[in-house]
Amino acid sequence: MTMKNKYEPTIGLEIHVELKTKTKMFCNSANDPDEKHPNVNVCPVCMGHPGTLPTINKEAVRMVLLVGKALNGKLADYSQFDRKNYFYPDLPKGYQISQYKYPLVEGGELNGVKITRIHLEEDTGRLIHLEHGSSVDFNRAGVPLMELVTEPVIKNGEEARKFAEELQLILRYLGVSDADMEKGQMRVEVNISLGLSQFEELAGRTDLRGKSVLGTKVEIKNLNSFRAAERAINYEIERQSELLDKGEKIKQETRGWSALGGENKGETFSQREKEESHDYRYFPEPDLPPLQLSAFGFQLSVPELPEQKRERFKKEYGLKDEIAEIFIRDKKFSDYFEETASELKNKELIQLAVNYLTSDLQNLMKEKMLTFGELLVSPENFAELIAIINEGKINSRVAKDVLKIMISRGGEPSAIVKELGLEQMNDESALMGVIEKIIADNPSVVSDYKKGKEVAMQFLVGQGMRETKGSANPEILKKLLQEKIFGV
Repeated sequence: MTMKNKYEPTIGLEIHVELKTKTKMFCNSANDPDEKHPNVNVCPVCMGHPGTLPTINKEAVRMVLLVGKALNGKLADYSQFDRKNYFYPDLPKGYQISQYKYPLVEGGELNGVKITRIHLEEDTGRLIHLEHGSSVDFNRAGVPLMELVTEPVIKNGEEARKFAEELQLILRYLGVSDADMEKGQMRVEVNISLGLSQFEELAGRTDLRGKSVLGTKVEIKNLNSFRAAERAINYEIERQSELLDKGEKIKQETRGWSALGGENKGETFSQREKEESHDYRYFPEPDLPPLQLSAFGFQLSVPELPEQKRERFKKEYGLKDEIAEIFIRDKKFSDYFEETASELKNKELIQLAVNYLTSDLQNLMKEKMLTFGELLVSPENFAELIAIINEGKINSRVAKDVLKIMISRGGEPSAIVKELGLEQMNDESALMGVIEKIIADNPSVVSDYKKGKEVAMQFLVGQGMRETKGSANPEILKKLLQEKIFGV
């Protein structure tokens, strides 16, 4: 920290994640985030009708413990649920079943950021604001919601963004959540304060030597992307710094984030004064028994996680950091790559496959808006395409056309090449007729080439590729053209 950094940010994150269970947290209503019709997946239990009793979704408990194990947290043996009391229109019971004193997981670490706790609760409903009022959709009410709280050790927006992005990847690799921020399946909230840094001792504050003085905490909500979280944190650091420089006090409050006109603009705005935890009047949930977790015998098998896969891909396949990251960011893509690589003989072929995967295949899938679940090109057939390119049976131009056909209807590349007569022409005698026609049709271009204009040869080769519908070997075309022009 330099002398000009008068204030030291203290930042912690609260991240809520909807878990991918079949049913809700305390009832048998369906947990379906894609349901478009409001108030379909509801029942007397999740609507809080009198006389109903909740039951614990064991799969949701297992998922939270699995996340805790993946993040090297301490898994609880004893845990319990608590009532968090507050009123809001999207809360059908008038309270939320959550965890307070005995969470499922304590501690852990990710990207150098220490984790305080991970606990389990139920989600609220969703407010729908219309032109003439607001309505409530309770489909989401009661969905299992994992909350992860970090220690207040984050120092800037970039660090917060990288933490949340890596957590999203881990959740997807574990299969506990799709963690889609656009659908509200993962929500990031920021707690931030600015305190006097240790360098304030230079202003005569010898009592602060080697210490930082914490400031007033502000919470930022309504962050619908990782980029928004990063920008909101950086904006809030500037806002609070300016207020403190003026001698004004920071108000403890909840603020929202507004993008206000695009990627490079935005600001936080005040929503309400922040409630303290005691305002919620937590007490043990009387309708649910405490959990003795060792009695459940949960199977907590942690698969290969993103960071482990990054290092393995770079070491095993010789991938550069940025290429490895393309695969790591989509587990289905990384699986597809590995299945393709297993069909190929050596690193040269694998590198050729990487080039086609990260350019041609990705571009065509984006163009057709396809997922890997919808892709008709199997890894085995993709590997075969790479092999026949390497063998010189087809050139790169034909390969692109064959791949388009494979994406549209599937099939083996070698069969498509044979069916459409696309195999690369390497037979010099078969190409001589094409060479003679090109030279006869383009005397001025031939004359330019004789005068030393290399671009003329590119044109002549292009004419040869057109005549053969892209099936000729361009190197052989060039060689034969040179021989015929100069009478070699």
